[in-house]
Amino acid sequence: MRVSGRKRRHLRIRKRIKGTPERPRLCVFRSNKYIYGILADDLNNKVITQVSSLTKDLITNIEPEIENTKVELKGKMLNAYYVGYTLAQKAKALGITKVVFDRAGYKYHGRVKALAEGARKGGLIF
Repeated sequence: MRVSGRKRRHLRIRKRIKGTPERPRLCVFRSNKYIYGILADDLNNKVITQVSSLTKDLITNIEPEIENTKVELKGKMLNAYYVGYTLAQKAKALGITKVVFDRAGYKYHGRVKALAEGARKGGLIF
């Protein structure tokens, strides 16, 4: 069976990292149009929380908080930043401050990097 390059990289990464209830795994999924951030507990096989660029009122709730920072992003990159920031706010509300970052075989570049920076700005520690 033929496996794509991204899937192979993802499996190689997942061999090394596991999410726990104290330090869940922040997994990123990126499609051509949208981006998703998921906090997962691998020991109990549960999703703790998730945010996507499809989430209603994603930008309107955050813009006043981020407006003072010098974010020079637009379009899908800005949406990814907002997804990371919102995910960090939801995690902090649940009492989670430390996570393991799982880039899911994608390069740490572009929208994946913007999501990670937004999560760090929101208060998550990788």
